Amino acid sequence: MDHRFDVTERFAPGAQFIAGSLRGGTSGRPQAVVDPATGETVYSYELAGTADVDAAVEAAERAFPEWGGATPGERSDTLHRFAAALTEDAADLAYAESLNCGKPIKLSNEFDVPGSIDNAAFFAGAARHLEGKAAGEYSADHTSVIRREPIGVVGSIAPWNYPLQMAAWKVLPAIAAGNTIVLKPAEITPLTSLLFAQAAQRAGLPDGVLNIVSGAGRDAGERLVGHPAVAMTSFTGSTAVGKRVAEIATGSVKRLHLELGGKAPFVVFDDADLEAAVHGAVAGALINTGQDCTAATRAYVQRPLYDAFVSGVADLMATVRLGDPFDPSTDLGPLITHAQRDRVAGFVERARGYATVVTGGEAPQGELAKGAYYRPTLIAGAAQDSEIVQSEIFGPVLVVLPFDSDDEGIALANDTPYGLAASAWSRDVYRTGRATREINAGCVWVNDHIPIISEMPHGGAKASGFGKDMSAYSFEEYTQVKHVMYDNTAVARKDWHRTVFGDRA
Repeated sequence: MDHRFDVTERFAPGAQFIAGSLRGGTSGRPQAVVDPATGETVYSYELAGTADVDAAVEAAERAFPEWGGATPGERSDTLHRFAAALTEDAADLAYAESLNCGKPIKLSNEFDVPGSIDNAAFFAGAARHLEGKAAGEYSADHTSVIRREPIGVVGSIAPWNYPLQMAAWKVLPAIAAGNTIVLKPAEITPLTSLLFAQAAQRAGLPDGVLNIVSGAGRDAGERLVGHPAVAMTSFTGSTAVGKRVAEIATGSVKRLHLELGGKAPFVVFDDADLEAAVHGAVAGALINTGQDCTAATRAYVQRPLYDAFVSGVADLMATVRLGDPFDPSTDLGPLITHAQRDRVAGFVERARGYATVVTGGEAPQGELAKGAYYRPTLIAGAAQDSEIVQSEIFGPVLVVLPFDSDDEGIALANDTPYGLAASAWSRDVYRTGRATREINAGCVWVNDHIPIISEMPHGGAKASGFGKDMSAYSFEEYTQVKHVMYDNTAVARKDWHRTVFGDRA
């Protein structure tokens, strides 16, 4: 059951969370938060300006010495309380996520919210397990020690497709490692990031450790990335914007973590379980209305199964129920905005000139017409170099192409600029083993597509970026590795000094 509350009342002071309190923005520019299922404005606020970003960074700077100097056990205790606070707020978080994004409530309740709580619980434990090389005498005359130290103030930018989970992915490893953070959510989806920050405060996270600036990318985002006191930038979003983020971050030599676009291949070999592949393709293509950078977007099916796969996917897509996100029976919600719906429709309309729309390819009429809905769409007959195959659509659209040899299937899977995720479907362990080795992607699922877990990393290759979210591997992004070397000899004149002055002693 959803838990509705008055959003305007809950966030009456404003949509900026700085130094432990909500406040208004100072940009002078209003922003509407719109329910994409109805087109109605549910909250209005003033966007963050550069002054708000500066205030948030200053708050994070002030909080860093105490939080960065806390013991791993102290940070772990706070994160355990944070996970408990998020659990208490689960119904509110699910409601806000579905209201702001149009997600079916069953997706918010069963995926976004529990996944974020689990991330908090995981990093509560991981905070006490920052690993390094064992202390030892790697040089005969010295003892070496590895320290993992927090970097400082992190400036992170999150997208609109998974606002709650992206807040968790950005914030949790950063603060578990002892950093402080300023997070900029997408300005159209700030609600759950603000609830997330309030839960952290209630759990005892010191003021200033986590700050939220809700602003536009060209103002608040660019100021945050370029701020001289920000030591690291983590960005999730499109590859095009990621390039701009990298340009700005490079100007001040910041550490950079980028999780960018995707165009995940779904490779079905001729010995695959056809029913499983069909169900996996529909689920993997339609999760979050296809607004997922790891969504199955390109199905390559070996020719003996191709016709049956196309028919099966079309039939199953026709059963998917579009509707009110708060109806527990709704399978597919709207896209995030009408503009995004029109963008997806544009891809499909252009594809009609060179491919076949097998099913879908239209916005529904009637009561749903006021929302940003689009029917599940399957496209066949497109060429590998066509726009529909090569470009990230970010909507409920799957394109399917045949292949003959295993070599061809793997080559086609690798034939886009992206490398975030992929899946391989076969009963043959050697075939799937080869696919996991040769498909160039940060994650390759075998006989499934989409599941993620807190213990394992998420991140891509090629134009999909670099670095990892989630898992202990994320500490590689959020810690500075320092080598400390102690002399053990107490000898004033070392033998190696002769390479600089004098002769061997």
